[in-house]
Amino acid sequence: MKKNIVLFILFVLPIVAYLFFASGVNGFTKLPVITPKIADFGNWESLNNEKVSLDNKITILGFAGSEVLKHRGNLFNLNEKIYQRYHTFKDLQFVMICPLGTEDDIKKIMDALDEFTDVSQWHFVFTTPDQINRYYGELKLVGKLDEYSGTSDVYIVDKQRNLRGRKEKKGYKEGYDTFHPAELSNEMLDDFKVILYEYRAALKKNHNATKKL
Repeated sequence: MKKNIVLFILFVLPIVAYLFFASGVNGFTKLPVITPKIADFGNWESLNNEKVSLDNKITILGFAGSEVLKHRGNLFNLNEKIYQRYHTFKDLQFVMICPLGTEDDIKKIMDALDEFTDVSQWHFVFTTPDQINRYYGELKLVGKLDEYSGTSDVYIVDKQRNLRGRKEKKGYKEGYDTFHPAELSNEMLDDFKVILYEYRAALKKNHNATKKL
């Protein structure tokens, strides 16, 4: 009898648990749109004089603020929990909107990350605090920027420039707090996987599956 119980625990229970969790993830194949068709960046300056756009990219979007060096730990958390795991996907980018004048601070942070991370999918655009606050206001979110035109939250934006999240009344979520690694490892990672699953399913359906995602 004891032998049968041990065998059940070792072999059957893990399979049942896997099927339960797998069915839960696969059953939720769409992440709701919080704000549709958000604006692109136009001709804002970038760190490496490159053209940065939200079009045709899955984007993790953030607002670094003028105190970015003081709060650099937030970027390191995001880098560790999300970026390092997925940055090889060519259709993915991490974009931070920063106030003009923070270029040197961003370079210091990127130099530090570059010691152990391929930072090629990190992108930074710069504009005035007024423009940053105006742009954030157009996102029509519940959250607010701080007095330094920044926030510890980051946002998931799909290839059509729709800002995605959770719309349930008890579980509403428009952004993910980079100050808390656990939130990145749990809520954000779960939602990000839904976006990837959604695009993979679309590619498979259209017989256009590639290695991009």
